[in-house]
Order: sequence, then structure tokens, then C-alpha cells
Amino acid sequence: MLSILLKKKAATSSDTASSGLWQLAMRRLKADRIAMASLFVVLCYFLVLILSVTGVIASDWNKEVAVSYAPPSFIGADKSDNQAEQKTEVIEALPENPVDPLKDVIHELNAEIAKEQKTGSPVDYYGVVDPLAEDMQAIDQQLDGHLLDQQVELKQTLPFGADKWGQDVLLKTIKGAETSILVGLLSALLAVVIGTFLGAIAGYFGGWVDDVLNWFYNIFTSIPYLLLVLAIAAVLQQKGILSIVLILGLTGWTGVFRLIRAEYMKHKSREYVLAAKAIGVSHLRRMFVHIFPNVSHIALVQISILVVAFIKSEVILSFLGFGVPVGVVSWGSMLNEAQSELILGKWWQLAAASIAMAVLVTAFSMFTDALRDALDPKLK
Repeated sequence: MLSILLKKKAATSSDTASSGLWQLAMRRLKADRIAMASLFVVLCYFLVLILSVTGVIASDWNKEVAVSYAPPSFIGADKSDNQAEQKTEVIEALPENPVDPLKDVIHELNAEIAKEQKTGSPVDYYGVVDPLAEDMQAIDQQLDGHLLDQQVELKQTLPFGADKWGQDVLLKTIKGAETSILVGLLSALLAVVIGTFLGAIAGYFGGWVDDVLNWFYNIFTSIPYLLLVLAIAAVLQQKGILSIVLILGLTGWTGVFRLIRAEYMKHKSREYVLAAKAIGVSHLRRMFVHIFPNVSHIALVQISILVVAFIKSEVILSFLGFGVPVGVVSWGSMLNEAQSELILGKWWQLAAASIAMAVLVTAFSMFTDALRDALDPKLK
């Protein structure tokens, strides 16, 4: 009987216990339908990223599967086949050179060649019968047949069209998502780690340490961010995913530093930190074991914010030619290629990359706003 009463009392006390910050945040997120829908979209992109990295999908994105500039399926195949006729008309319309000294000789040779071709005998160009004429004619026929067979295998339309090399735009968009999202995630993690570490040191110790780090912070913030990124990329002259991650991560830590520094300045005088100091806890343990869990939600929100910002920065860098190298596709490189395609009226690669980037950025931004509101202690 006593044990039953103790169990009931324990259950009652657990029910009346106050929920933690993360439990309250999860409740607010689950109640927000827009946040959950945005999270679903973001998780779908991450699933596509995992499948692309493992090679399950888009592994043959650079394979020629269609004719050049194959339109999307909902437009239909391009039936205009008068390009060759227009080219022939242009060639025939070219005026003959009136001062060509070999014009009469060339006309006589062409007449003799045409006469001998009608009779079926090997062509004699310089009074000697060509011994390889029949063999070369057979090889030409084989090559023509092979090229015709290869041309028949190429698709005339694709779900989202093809680029000028006949590559599937849908597969390129998926592979470009892999590059852009990886760059955004890795750069955001690097920037948050640097900003959190420097902000914790500046806010906790203060004094001359805070002055030195603030001076370092002011140097980075005094230069426009995008201009700083472009300048460093132009100086390095090294294209690659690792270079973009380092450039963005080493220049994007300033906002995290400012927020984390302010929080550490506020928390270092709290009772739980003073109690830890009284029992002899080291500075490093007080900084990252006692204080950091209480400010970790700020770092989490900053990661989600910086992922969106760095994805857009990577697109801008690749669009301007400072991003991924040749042979690697990203949304920025696709937009760069689409410049010349728009002149020809081929808009589907631009539309695919823009829509994919817009959906991810919008969903990630909306989820970030909801996460920031859910983790706000004032709303507890």
C-alpha cells in the first residue's frame, strides 16, 4: 500500500514539474503548421542530398542522354528541322570570288570528278586512280550509319529539358543541390564554431582579451561582406568546394561572435556560474559545460540562418566564376550557363535552378523564424 502511494506521489510530482526549454520549443514547433511544413520540405532536400552523395541518384548527371537543348516534356519535341536548309541556302548565296586565278581550273576538275562519279569508276584527281576510294567510301557509310543510330538513341524531350550538351537538367539540379547544400552546411558549422569560441572567450574574460577580439571583429565588419568574400576568392585563385567552405566560414563568424559574446557577458555573473567558481571549477569547464548549454539555442538558430546565407553566397560566387571548378555542378554554375541559353530562348535550366533554390531558401528561412520564436525564453 505504501509503495502504491509513493508511486502515485512520484507521478503527480513529475506531472506538475515544469518543462524544460527544449520541451517547450518542441511543443511550439509542433503546434505551428507552417514550421512543420517547412521542416518537411527541408528534410526532403536533405534526403535527396544523402541519396545524391551515396550515388543512388544523379550519379550519371553528366551523361549525354538527349539532343542539344531538348525542351521539357510539357512543351514537346522541337520540330524545327530547317536549320540545315537555312545553312545550305546561306552557303549557296555566297558570291563567287571574281578574281580567283584558279576558278576555271577548279570548274574543269569538278566537271571531270562529277562525270567519273556518274560512271561509278574511282575518282582520278591527278591522272592517278585512287586505290583507297572504295575502302574510304565503305568507311564513310559505316560512320554515317553509326552516327544515325546514335542520334536515334538520344531523347528528343526530357521532364525538365536538357542543356547544350544534352545533359538532363533535372539530374543537374539534384547534383547542384548536393554541392550547394554541402557548402552551406559546412560553412555554417565552421562559422558558428569560430564565432562561438571567440565570443565565449571575449564575453567571459573581458578586459584586454575582449578589446583585442573586438578590434579583430571590427576589421571584418568594416568591409562589406560580399566584397570581402570576392576579394579573398580572387586572391586565392583556387576553385573547389573546400576553398568555398573556408572562404565563407572564415568570413561569416562575426554575427555569431557578437551574439555569443553578449550572452556570456550576461551569464558569467549568474549564481550557478559563481557557485561553480566557488567550488573550484576551471574556466574552460565553466565556459563550455555550465554556460554554453544555456546559450546553445542561439548557436543553433545561427546555424540555420547562416546555411541560407551561405547557399546564396555560393550561388553568387559560382555565378561570377569564383565558385566550383569545371566538372562540378552547382546551382550557381547552372545559372552561369543559363546566361547564354536565354539569348537562344532556352529558359528551362534557369527555371529549374531558380525554383529549386527558392523553395529551399524559403522553407529554411520560415523554419528558422519558427525555431527562433520557439527557443525564445520570453515566450515560455
